[in-house]
Amino acid sequence: MASTSTPLTLPVLPLDGEVVLPGMVVPLDLSDSEVRAAVEAAQAAARTTPGKPRVLLVPRIDGTYANTGVLGTVEQVGRLADGDPGALIRGRSRVRIGAGTTGPGAALWVEGTRVDETAPDPLPGHLADLVKEYKALATAWLRKRGAWQVVDRVQAIDDVSALADNSGYSPFLTTDQKVELLETADPVARLKLATQQLRDHLAEQDVAESIAKDVQEGVDKQQREFLLRRQLEAVRKELRELNGEQEGEESDDYRTRVEAADLPEKVREAALKEVDKLERSSDQSPEGSWIRTWLDTVLEMPWNERTEDAYDIRGAKAVLDAEHSGLEDVKERITEYLAVRKRRDDRGLGVVGGRRGGAVLALVGPPGVGKTSLGESVAHAMGRKFVRVALGGVRDEAEIRGHRRTYVGALPGRVVRAIKEAGSMNPVVLLDEIDKVGSDFRGDPAAALLEVLDPAQNHTFRDHYLEVELDLSDVVFLATANVLEAIPEALADRMEIVRLDGYTEDEKVVIARDHLLPRQLERAGLDKDEVTIDEGALRKLAGEYTREAGVRTLERSVARLLRKVAAQHELGERKLPFTVRDEDLRDLIGRPHHVPESAQDPAERRTSVPGVATGLAVTGAGGDVLFVEASLADPETGAAGLTLTGQLGDVMKESAQIALSFLRSHGAELELPVGDLKDRGVHIHFPAGAVPKDGPSAGITMTTALASLLSGRLARTDVAMTGEVSLTGRVLPIGGVKQKLLAAHRAGVTTVIIPKRNEPDLDDVPAEVLDTLDVHAVTDVRQVLELALAPATNGAAPEVPVAA
Repeated sequence: MASTSTPLTLPVLPLDGEVVLPGMVVPLDLSDSEVRAAVEAAQAAARTTPGKPRVLLVPRIDGTYANTGVLGTVEQVGRLADGDPGALIRGRSRVRIGAGTTGPGAALWVEGTRVDETAPDPLPGHLADLVKEYKALATAWLRKRGAWQVVDRVQAIDDVSALADNSGYSPFLTTDQKVELLETADPVARLKLATQQLRDHLAEQDVAESIAKDVQEGVDKQQREFLLRRQLEAVRKELRELNGEQEGEESDDYRTRVEAADLPEKVREAALKEVDKLERSSDQSPEGSWIRTWLDTVLEMPWNERTEDAYDIRGAKAVLDAEHSGLEDVKERITEYLAVRKRRDDRGLGVVGGRRGGAVLALVGPPGVGKTSLGESVAHAMGRKFVRVALGGVRDEAEIRGHRRTYVGALPGRVVRAIKEAGSMNPVVLLDEIDKVGSDFRGDPAAALLEVLDPAQNHTFRDHYLEVELDLSDVVFLATANVLEAIPEALADRMEIVRLDGYTEDEKVVIARDHLLPRQLERAGLDKDEVTIDEGALRKLAGEYTREAGVRTLERSVARLLRKVAAQHELGERKLPFTVRDEDLRDLIGRPHHVPESAQDPAERRTSVPGVATGLAVTGAGGDVLFVEASLADPETGAAGLTLTGQLGDVMKESAQIALSFLRSHGAELELPVGDLKDRGVHIHFPAGAVPKDGPSAGITMTTALASLLSGRLARTDVAMTGEVSLTGRVLPIGGVKQKLLAAHRAGVTTVIIPKRNEPDLDDVPAEVLDTLDVHAVTDVRQVLELALAPATNGAAPEVPVAA
């Protein structure tokens, strides 16, 4: 085929991923800048030449233009069906693209030559057969699609080139196939190509229909098999009845069990749907076992079982007092909760807005103070069932929300299992060690607990396994934790924090006498009349053999004492009954482990040399006494600067820098030889170096230790202190005052220095502890030094210790 020599200069209208063949009429969106530029350029050129505006439609595949385009005329410019501006363009003839040129507007202009697409006339015999074959294939395909109105139009096309180009409307052709049709200039070759493409598509359709038919036949076979199995079951049932045989267990008939069970309406609907699936499934299907396990779980849940709360407020308070000594804050909060529930119930406000007034209390305190056992007492006081859920080390979110039923061995979450175990929808659930929950690639269990513990959401809690709503709003959740900071902030926000800061020595004696001793006597096989421990021995056990916030070690000491007595009795070394007194403790269980500093020989006390001060700290095990040691390096070593040891955190290191800077800047005012601080290295050490330490509350303790070192004045043995220090010498407030004062009381300290702004915290400290302590609230570090440092001996300062 030869091309005409008359060149055409046309604006290019690129088509991304689309191909237009001659004879096709297409609408194009003018919101595309390139389309709009080409149409506007064609309109501008048409003003000087007769005829409609002309553009060159060129496919652009992955940024590459085809070698052949289609001359198109702009038939109409207006609005598309969706309201956007558009243009209706009709493809006229093929154009071979040449070099680029210039033209009006922002469009790309190219030169091109029209392609001669004439076919022989009349058509030879083989070409006429090809036309008939194409029309037959096109008619068959159109009839399958139900496009009867298009069949006549295709049959009316006689031109070979137009007939081949008509396949451009076929939706099954790919862009590459359409480009191949566009670039095939010979009409006969193009019609052969279009015929082959249509023939291949019809063959693929036949294969797809054959596969669909086979699938349908398989489905019909399964349905027939199911129907026959149901008929067989009915025949067997009739035969059993005819022969007088007993019918199968009722537990096998899940539909009967579901209909007979007292289930909420939505749960009943979900269960009946699963029963329908079970009846449709075959015996060999694994889905059947999943459904049976799920139905068993749902039927075992106590959906409408509830225990009546004991609203005897005085009786509940008596139960709490009898089972736990101390812990007044916690017992008072539980009593308040019961009183409010009683009044709401009396006024018909038990259920408001679809949910009840559930409570979430978080008991935070050191180990051994009775957090876990308190949960049992709460359930006892309320007359509810008690369930403990251990969360320590849980790292899988599915442990809380359950597994999806598609997993092998899927189970409901621990919350659902706890309610199932309690047999009641309103138990007391103790979430033990909630601060020990971790997260890894299996999810974050703490995040899954957010919905469980939120009173505004947990009345519609959904377990992944059950997939039905579960009302948790009437469950009393109690959580226990050792460290509040380890609980995620969003989770802690949903709970009411109740702190248990530990017991005083008097409370420990009462607990040991009323609770620990009777329990350990029973475990040791002793009668209460056979062995008694007087109060002096219990007090010495609590004060000198143990030093802790809780009573676990105290209980172990009592158990060890009773075991020793029982063993001596069996060996014939001791007769019963026997009363253990404080002087017997050393012979029975050895020497005391914790002797107060005030009880030691003056020469053996830690503060018997300058540069040592006593501070107070809070650890995961409660309050503790912390000693700070300071020394100066030999000036000949030249090791100037500050050295810190004792595994300290960044905040504590900064406090040491602040203390040193304060003394350097105010040494003359305090009459301290600060010249030693410039030329000699300062070493501050916190004993127990294996224990990490951090926080700002040791600021005044480090200042006191350095001032003692420089002045040569000893720090008082009976004084302990806590408080943050600023560069100007201000004493700033800190936390954990109650726990620190309890630790000072246990250690035998008689004088405590705290920041002035922490004075309101003294209201939380037991009165019997405050009676034994002389508490000084200070605002300036100068007051601290005046109280904590002993007067210089004979006006002469002792020699300053030098670090080796």
